[in-house]
Amino acid sequence: MSEAPTTDITDIHAVAIRFAGDSGDGMQLAGTRFTEASAIFGNDLATFPNFPAEIRAPAGTLPGVSSFQVQIADRDILTPGDQPDVLVAMNPAALMANLPDLAPAGTIVINSDAFDERNLTRAGYTTNPIEDGSLNAYRVLAVPMEEMTKKAVEGTGLKGRGVLRSKNFFALGLMGWMFGRPIDTTLEWITKYYGKEPDVQAANEAALRAGYNVGLTTEMFRSTYRVQRAKMPPGTYTNVTGNQALAWGIMAAAQAARLPVFYASYPITPASDILHELSRHRNFGVRTFQAEDEIAAVGAALGASFGGHLGVTGTSGPGLALKSETISLAVMTELPLLIVDVQRGGPSTGLPTKTEQADLLMAMYGRHGEAPLPIVSVSSPADAFLATVEAVRIALKYMTPVILLSDGYIATSAEPWRIPDLSTLPDISVPFATVSNDPERFLPYLRDPQTLARPWAVPGTPGLQHRIGGLEKEDRTGNVSYTPANHQKMTLLREQKIARIADDIPEVVIDTDADADVLVIGWGSSFGAILAGVRRVRAKGHKVARVHLRHLNPFPKNLGDIVKRYPRVLVPELNRGHLWRLLRADFLIDAISYSKVEGRPFKAAEIESRLMELIES
Repeated sequence: MSEAPTTDITDIHAVAIRFAGDSGDGMQLAGTRFTEASAIFGNDLATFPNFPAEIRAPAGTLPGVSSFQVQIADRDILTPGDQPDVLVAMNPAALMANLPDLAPAGTIVINSDAFDERNLTRAGYTTNPIEDGSLNAYRVLAVPMEEMTKKAVEGTGLKGRGVLRSKNFFALGLMGWMFGRPIDTTLEWITKYYGKEPDVQAANEAALRAGYNVGLTTEMFRSTYRVQRAKMPPGTYTNVTGNQALAWGIMAAAQAARLPVFYASYPITPASDILHELSRHRNFGVRTFQAEDEIAAVGAALGASFGGHLGVTGTSGPGLALKSETISLAVMTELPLLIVDVQRGGPSTGLPTKTEQADLLMAMYGRHGEAPLPIVSVSSPADAFLATVEAVRIALKYMTPVILLSDGYIATSAEPWRIPDLSTLPDISVPFATVSNDPERFLPYLRDPQTLARPWAVPGTPGLQHRIGGLEKEDRTGNVSYTPANHQKMTLLREQKIARIADDIPEVVIDTDADADVLVIGWGSSFGAILAGVRRVRAKGHKVARVHLRHLNPFPKNLGDIVKRYPRVLVPELNRGHLWRLLRADFLIDAISYSKVEGRPFKAAEIESRLMELIES
């Protein structure tokens, strides 16, 4: 019996790995399980799932390639990595689509069984890249994964096409060996997830172990890598996606407000998982409703708010457009309503599985008439929790609809999140009106002198009968009014109410070097790339200032003073300059737009390069 080869273990600080294959090859699952094992091990991490819009694109073609990138590290990291260091390519199309992104001298783990003439032709290859020398600049590990998977699952009872569905677990086992990931957690997950299908469970377990053992016993895998645990602040951590954290934020906000949740939505990528997550938590007083369309969903949510619930609706860009009339109704009726917009590539159906930040101007102005409302943005998966609580706080305190902007990158990517002490969440409850505020009759538009919010009177409360609807209301009484002066007054009151929120949100905290003359200002999911890019520039000895915004309407009170201090202001956005336009309009500064609309997030290197151009110019 031969002995296992001696293994050379190299300690590294971080590594980015990309799993890539057909959309039916289970790459999202493999990446997710690798991520979960790394999180439990104690690494810091960030992920980037990337998948096609088609449910099942033609097998072996470039449009059908699905990938999942994860960076694991022994230190604080901010992005899933600009370039993968390791590419797992399950077929020629996956190699063709992802090879341009691979780091120089990177490692490619290839499923050599898939590199037959048919698959090579479908991917656009005229020769086999494993044999023609085109991959000589990389470390190539060609493994017959399909053949080995078939042998591994013999005797498990699995037959036919189902046998090869386990090859993603084979690849996962290989990566587990290469990077010292324990496979026990994945075995436990397989038992939990596939326990009702014993043959599938046995096959996946066998494939996982086989992949790990191939690494253990094969000469080509004798060089392995070790990423130590990251030093993180003490606490209880879990791995979350943006949609999960946002859903939990809705529940936490409802508890802090002492209100039941009513969440209504229509399925739409990439927002649907918020509905899925909330539907699991009825024990927290959550009611979920899958409506027949977007208009019905927002109408139901607004009706729930009228009835004294925390009304929430979620969607993506096209759905936000459909909801606009009812959002205007919420502005007119002055009811609290949370509208979650998980932005995606547009316009129209656009790029439904890709990310973009191109709904900011629609959130600002995408309603008829003068209909201002607050806008809050999410910066990362972990940030989604507190950003959601803040959006709900504003909605309740100021009796207004609020738009919460997330995006597809935040929604589906993951990172470790330290679970907060929920007892530290502020009490954001708002008392319902219980007695009339006038001896003769209830005045539904008699406003709080500080916030200008009107009272929240739940239908059926004795003595609090009042009118509500889309027609303009008379000041104080709520009667329908067509008087020009009254419309002018009510329009200005609604506008002033939103403007006063600026007195109730934190001032901008600026991260700056002394004597910096370049300010980079961002919002949303560009947070990680901007901060990583700024750190790289500072490491070169240059001085930069940085601001990242959570509140986009109204802006924090000190933002104008900050942006006017710097002769050059760079605004990176995954759009054609939405925040850039707002800053120029509000503060009359000659800001510089840095726009990207490729359906992918910024890379730290892109931010670094643009900042260096400004600094050296």
